[in-house]
Amino acid sequence: MAATPGVPELRRTRFARRLPAELSELAGPAHGHVDLPLHLAWSGLSRFDLDRPRLRMSCYRIVLAEGRHDDLVRHLNRELLVTMWPVLRTLISRDIRDVRENAFDELPRDARAAA
Repeated sequence: MAATPGVPELRRTRFARRLPAELSELAGPAHGHVDLPLHLAWSGLSRFDLDRPRLRMSCYRIVLAEGRHDDLVRHLNRELLVTMWPVLRTLISRDIRDVRENAFDELPRDARAAA
C-alpha cells in the first residue's frame, strides 16, 4: 500500500507546478505601482508601490504565496527577487522557500550566501 503524501509534500508539489522554467521569465516591473488582482490580494491591500521597501516586500510575499505561474511572471521582477531574497526568504513559508531555492541556484539558501 502506497503512503499518502503529507501536507508539506502536497504544498511543495503545488508550488513547484507554478514555477517558471527560469527566473529570467520574471518580467514584472521594478518600479512604480502594482495592482494585484482579487485572486491574489483577496484580503486587504491590493495596490503596492514598489519604490517603498515594505510595500514591495508585502507584494512579493503575496504573489509568491498565492500566485499562479502567469502571476509570478507578470508581477515579479527577477532582479528585485534576487536582491530581496535574503530577507524575503525569512518572511515566507518553508515550503515556498524550499521549492524556489531547490529550483533556482540564483536564490541563496541563507543571508550569508548573498554577501
